[in-house]
Amino acid sequence: MTNNNSVLVVGATGNLGTEICRQLVAAQKHVKGLARKTSDAGKIKTLKELGVEIVIGDIKEPDTLKNAFDGVRAVISTTSSTVSRSEGDNIESVDRAGQLNVVHAAKAAGVEQFIYISFLASDESFPLQDAKREVERAIAGSGMRYTILRPTFFMEIWLGPHLGFDPLNGKATIYGDGNNSVSWIAMKDVASFAVASLDNAAADNNVIDLGGPEALSPREVVKIFEERLEKNIELQLVPATAIQMQMEGTDDPLQKSFAGLMLTYASGARVPMDETLKKIPVKLTSIKDYCIRLTGAEMVGSE
Repeated sequence: MTNNNSVLVVGATGNLGTEICRQLVAAQKHVKGLARKTSDAGKIKTLKELGVEIVIGDIKEPDTLKNAFDGVRAVISTTSSTVSRSEGDNIESVDRAGQLNVVHAAKAAGVEQFIYISFLASDESFPLQDAKREVERAIAGSGMRYTILRPTFFMEIWLGPHLGFDPLNGKATIYGDGNNSVSWIAMKDVASFAVASLDNAAADNNVIDLGGPEALSPREVVKIFEERLEKNIELQLVPATAIQMQMEGTDDPLQKSFAGLMLTYASGARVPMDETLKKIPVKLTSIKDYCIRLTGAEMVGSE
């Protein structure tokens, strides 16, 4: 039997998408997760064990989306080519054209509400931002109720080992001089805002900037880890001038976009959250919370 009250998560196999699915299931929603035939079997298994109904489709191929929206009342779309990519995935095919395919398919299927995970506006100009803003305009003009969430820098990505922030091994890469404050946000908190935006008049037809509970400079973040670990962390600074040269010296859309994001990080990204939290209460994760989670038993003196 078709459930006419489903929430479809586009990008369900990604880290953010999976967390959104988990929270939706916990909120007793009927959840569909869009996945490709080539999606990782382990990730599909995890979603199924959560209770997610898997539907097969590829946002790059509009014809494959027709059945995905059966019985779907709301869509939460997180997909991006920037973190994990398959052959043929890029900013143009996924972040722009692919997301536009999702918007058009949702509208054609009579979806009532569309929640889109974008990112905080930057003064820089780069392909990923151009793609995101075009999709935002399409959503706003679609006639569906919408919420566009614009989180700032994810702790798990920008304060993680894969981008050189590796305090457990005594090193931390910092973009710029490290003195400008960023309202770092946890992935699970972004998921919570997405879930809380469902059927929420305070979120309807709104663009909402998202950040964490405090704005801290990268150097202040490092200090928190140093105090926790009781050891010095070696800083590896990437000057803003070098990032600017990287951005101007490449024609690759992904490299140009990553440089644009690094420049935004370097110049700071503060997001006051008091008014947003009054309308959409979410318990935000602090940098200290994240530090404790990341360091765990690595803390000096622990057993």
